[in-house]
Amino acid sequence: MRREEFAERVRGCERRLYRVARTLLNCDADCEDAVQEALLRAWARLDGLREERFFETWLIRILINECRRLARRRPNALELSEEIRAEEPSGELMDALQALPPKHRIVLELHYVEGYSVRETAELLRLPEGTVKWRLNQGRALLKRQLGEEART
Repeated sequence: MRREEFAERVRGCERRLYRVARTLLNCDADCEDAVQEALLRAWARLDGLREERFFETWLIRILINECRRLARRRPNALELSEEIRAEEPSGELMDALQALPPKHRIVLELHYVEGYSVRETAELLRLPEGTVKWRLNQGRALLKRQLGEEART
């Protein structure tokens, strides 16, 4: 893959990359760092991409690994602060989604927001499909409960 093609394909999935990072990290600066580092790692390992049709999935996998690495280095990278939440676009659903535990939030984001199948989500997260289905089910229940609590207040 040539540099121009790499840049073009990255531009095509920029927003998706950021949304996935935001699902895992919650802090704009950390998300930007993770996306940038993932792009650098992808460029350096471009010869590891076996099939170009899986470029976006491959890149998201690298991003998820980078987000997890960043979260290990900065334990508070996964915490939601009121300051960060105030900068987020308002929206009852997005607020409720952000309040979920990361393991539920990421599967909901990948499956419902980004449109990946259960199988693709499982591959991206390197989890069994059954685990993804369970987390989707649990995540929906938690989200429903969260939205119900917000409606009562």
